[in-house]
Amino acid sequence: MHYSPINEKCPLPFSPFKSCTVPRPIGWLSTLSEDGIANLAPYSQWQNLTFDPPLVMFAANQLSSGKRKDTVINAEKTGWFVWNMATYDLREAVNISAMELDSSEDEFLHAGVSKQDCIDTKVPRVKESPAHFECKYLSTHRLAGNSNHGYVDVVYGEVIRIHVNDDFIDKTGKMDISKIRPLARLGYYDYTSVTDVFEMRIPGASGKASDGLEGKSS
Repeated sequence: MHYSPINEKCPLPFSPFKSCTVPRPIGWLSTLSEDGIANLAPYSQWQNLTFDPPLVMFAANQLSSGKRKDTVINAEKTGWFVWNMATYDLREAVNISAMELDSSEDEFLHAGVSKQDCIDTKVPRVKESPAHFECKYLSTHRLAGNSNHGYVDVVYGEVIRIHVNDDFIDKTGKMDISKIRPLARLGYYDYTSVTDVFEMRIPGASGKASDGLEGKSS
């Protein structure tokens, strides 16, 4: 099976596009409006870009009405957004926070999660989440779509502060991913969580290169 998504109808009843790039980490992002109203929403187009300095990005399609997402607007206007790690235990709260609510609504309340203060920004983080990034907004790259829903804002940020709950750090000083069970998107209505972890080391890699791949702190 093959087809061109540019000018051909998909021959399958469900598009395979979003289920090929998997699993995708969840960007569970909190922001504040200029009026001080907290917003919380998950984005499955989320990724780190580089580590020196640590940079991240997320992509937010606009609504079918043509309105841009509150997360994007808030980040642009206040200069900050916060990433909260989505986990299997928090899956229901993550799903509820995906609801399209009016910008005057506080998704923290709807999702039933607690606010915790950050250090460098006034944006709250999800207290129940095991890890957070305080991100300073850098820029938005806006790409046109074939429909209102297709327009997308690609937002870039710099990680100014990293929080990790000590309960999820193992005796070697690494995050215990199997204990955390991070949530990831598989496309359709399907998700997964990380339960199996295995190690692979690149043959011949040594010294600074090896340390960098493992993420050793300098």
